[in-house]
Amino acid sequence: MEITGEQLIPKPQQQTWDAICDPAVLQLCIPGCETMEKISDSEFHLTMSAKVGPVSAKFKSKITLTDVDAPNAYTLILEGQGGVAGFAKGEARVSLVPAGEQTTLAYAAKATIGGKLAQVGSRLVDGVAKKLAEQFFTKFNQHVTAQ
Repeated sequence: MEITGEQLIPKPQQQTWDAICDPAVLQLCIPGCETMEKISDSEFHLTMSAKVGPVSAKFKSKITLTDVDAPNAYTLILEGQGGVAGFAKGEARVSLVPAGEQTTLAYAAKATIGGKLAQVGSRLVDGVAKKLAEQFFTKFNQHVTAQ
């Protein structure tokens, strides 16, 4: 599945970059995120709860930032284990482009799942993944705007 989108953030590029790299901001904005811990400048551990159709799971995940080109872009790699519910792996390219005093945030993500989650049906999983991505970036935009 591939998910793409764009948001216009009403803050300068550097301020948007600082927020999109801040684990406290990410924890607030990731739907279902319960904990987030910064391991290094490029690695975070998190726990989150998610529900896809009849399957609910708590995921223990690792996020790694690669191809970092501050304050322009990075690639985020997610690996999550949800116990008997299965696993999720994903990759997202996030880019920030100045737009006057604002910033255009664009993302392109792809994900794969396995286990019970994969048995739910790809259309349902795709819909939930798109919804979670939209929720994250909308909440991120609202949070940064309020700062």
